[in-house]
Formats: sequence, C-alpha cells, structure tokens
Amino acid sequence: MEVNEKCDVYNFGVVTLEIIMGSHPRDVFSCLSSGASSSSSSASPAPEMPISEVLDQRISPPTKQEAGELVSLVKIAFASLNPSSQCRPTMKKVSQLLSSTQRLHLSKPLHMTTCGELLAVDGFTA
Repeated sequence: MEVNEKCDVYNFGVVTLEIIMGSHPRDVFSCLSSGASSSSSSASPAPEMPISEVLDQRISPPTKQEAGELVSLVKIAFASLNPSSQCRPTMKKVSQLLSSTQRLHLSKPLHMTTCGELLAVDGFTA
C-alpha cells in the first residue's frame, strides 16, 4: 500500500459513510471492491438496493432538498472509496464538489435510487 494524498480522500469517504449509515461501512467496501457486483453477504448493499436502506434508520428521512444533497454526498463518498487510488478524486476536488451549489436533482424518489446508480460516478477524479 502506497501512502499518498489519495489516502486522505479514502478516509474522508469512510468517515462520511459512517455518519450517513450510522455504522462502519464495511459491507460497502466489499460491494465497491467487487466492482458493484452482488455479494454473497445479504447485509452487503447490492447495486439494486435502494440507498434509503443503507441510511441510518435512527434519524428521520430527508426532505426532498436534503435528499438531493445526500445523494451528492454519497456519490462523492463512493468515488473517494474507489479501490484504485488513481481513480479517486483529490481532496481539492472533493472540497470543490462540497462547496459547489450544484446539487443533484433527483429524477425519482430517494427510496427508488439504488446504490448501483450512485456507484456509477463520472467526472470526480482530478
């Protein structure tokens, strides 16, 4: 393992998902490392699993505006956890994405947005 600036962005992804999920996202790692293919573990978020099912169930569901912000944040976190460090965004890019007023407008309800759709991220590497 090479220690470089891409380790910081990986750690950002881990902490972000811990906050969103309410627990360590270890099951997400197996999903990401297998290229978003189905895992043998039933607890692992398969690509077709709605993102709302991996959210911390102890907090109230997000409003429509919050859902767009949440999806944007999850996409950034997933990109930060890319198994290939060269494909991860830099922390500068993450900061720009977080500072951006651009948030995703959901084309469908959050409970119908899947993990697989959020794994298909483009334009986040620098």
